[in-house]
Amino acid sequence: MVYSAMARVVSRPADRAAGAPTREPFAARLHFVPRALRRPHAWLVRILRGYFERAPGWVILTTRGRRTGLPREVLLPCERSADAIIVISTYHWRSDWIRNLRQDPRVSVTCAGWTLPARAEIVEDPAAKRALIGAHPFFPGAPFAVVHAVLRTILRPLLVFGMRRWVALRPMVIIRRGE
Repeated sequence: MVYSAMARVVSRPADRAAGAPTREPFAARLHFVPRALRRPHAWLVRILRGYFERAPGWVILTTRGRRTGLPREVLLPCERSADAIIVISTYHWRSDWIRNLRQDPRVSVTCAGWTLPARAEIVEDPAAKRALIGAHPFFPGAPFAVVHAVLRTILRPLLVFGMRRWVALRPMVIIRRGE
């Protein structure tokens, strides 16, 4: 269920052509916050890059700018499985990295000390997103190993329930190794 106070109907060009509006989560309206903090965020990532390159639950995703073609890096919380990395766009379609992926799905990922070429696939089907998050739950808001350990064990049913609702309105991206 989507509450009107938390989401609004928006249309992307592809949706307008298909005649189907999509819902935008409340967080998408707050996208001006990370845009305003872009420079301090880049500075922080540059300083702590060594940590984030190896930290569990984080990935540095490099996309190609949709207009310039230049490499663009973004630090994202993720879930890693044996064959893929899963990330979610908090800010719906307003995030530049997700818009870049729609243009060119070829990416480079830096995680666990490795930088590898990869291909990204955007998952929009709510049932597929719920199944993926049920199999690979993660909590993007907590980069601390202790919090993740408690959420993945004792509070796992609550985590899965909350994440299934949270991903319903957001694009989920599956990144697989190779081009």
